[in-house]
Amino acid sequence: MLNTFDILETIKMIDEEHLDIRTVTMGISIRDCAAETVARAAERVYDKVCARAEKLVSTVNEIESRYGIPIINKRVSITPVSLLCDAVAEEDVTRLALALQRAAETVGINFIGGYSALVHKGYTKGDHRLINSIPEALARTQCVCSSVNVATTRAGINMDAVRDMGKIVLRAAELTAVADSIGCAKFVIFANAPEDNPFMAGAFHGVGESECAINVGVSGPGVVLAAVKAAGDCSFTELAETIKKTAFKITRMGQLVATEASHALGAEFGIVDLSLAPTPARGDSVAYVLEAMGLETVGVHGTTAALALLNDAVKKGGTMASSHVGGLSGAFIPVSEDAGMIAAAKSGVLTLDKLEAMTAVCSVGLDMIAIPGDTPASTISAIIADEIAIGTVNNKTTAVRIIPVIGKTVGDSVSYGGLLGEAPVIPVHSGSAEAFIARGGRIPAPIHSQRN
Repeated sequence: MLNTFDILETIKMIDEEHLDIRTVTMGISIRDCAAETVARAAERVYDKVCARAEKLVSTVNEIESRYGIPIINKRVSITPVSLLCDAVAEEDVTRLALALQRAAETVGINFIGGYSALVHKGYTKGDHRLINSIPEALARTQCVCSSVNVATTRAGINMDAVRDMGKIVLRAAELTAVADSIGCAKFVIFANAPEDNPFMAGAFHGVGESECAINVGVSGPGVVLAAVKAAGDCSFTELAETIKKTAFKITRMGQLVATEASHALGAEFGIVDLSLAPTPARGDSVAYVLEAMGLETVGVHGTTAALALLNDAVKKGGTMASSHVGGLSGAFIPVSEDAGMIAAAKSGVLTLDKLEAMTAVCSVGLDMIAIPGDTPASTISAIIADEIAIGTVNNKTTAVRIIPVIGKTVGDSVSYGGLLGEAPVIPVHSGSAEAFIARGGRIPAPIHSQRN
């Protein structure tokens, strides 16, 4: 039971330290929506999403009011849409994205994820149709998010897909150039994509999931920052223990919301994702947590080690708080969405290479990074390949959400507002990787993938 101290501590976390539930995401299977025409499949998807998520927003709002816990986003994820694209006769499947946009507007959610394909070992006809439609789909919708899984530790890296992703990213940037290429902010390329991730833009409802599930993503960099500051000049062992205890408290709140929402909506309790998801708000920054450990600024030598400690302690504390921890879980480092990361990138201390090194120990990857708009597609593919290789070899999820901002170059910046924040355009290496990317085929799975 909660005692008076626990209640007051939670109130303080919410009022002063930016603690919130970042998202309640309803996962919905649309495997029963396949049809021979895009129009019919789109109609079925719209009807299914509206029927299942009809009461999502009102239910979550009621939970928020009852417990006084801020719940920022209400979202839906669906089974990868490419599975429906195998059955249709047409090549243009963009109408499916438009149906998802209509469904999102009808039920009042922030985003809908799952305009996705899983091609880590190869393409089907439906995968080709879906992937080719991604740039236009992102340009013509506001709420639809897309992802493509191009690698797993067990399968290796589909370099044909990696080559194509560079072109897709660049085309999405071009089609949304008038809005600083914002389409790319809704598109993620994965290795080892989790099937129960509640966070956008990479959320989709995996084929191994139930008919309908509730996945909750908690947040709390500000709470962890306050705990690290209060710990003072202690040893790393004591610091890790402090972060673990804090992550436990944060996750218990997510467990409560997930339990209540799944019961009220008649859905399975999926997972609690205990990722530290920052925002541009001052004090709600993963970078500030790392700096509170003793770094002058994030990006200096020692940053990767500090992030490794933070990520591990968060996972350990959260796992003790819930039997259903999943998704990504750990620390996010999206450049545009974290005030401390923004400042370090603007100063030139936090570079693309340092961010790549940090992704070896964090929860996701190269996230919300703005690069010059004239960057060649082959260079974008090479950046993706490097990041995906880290995930594949280390048997972890990594991802790339990169934005070549058309018409802008190093020294410029972009501002998207809200949770997407702002980002300086940072440089990429000028040398060409075109011949490397053109090889195609697959990079074989690492030897340690053979675990049978």
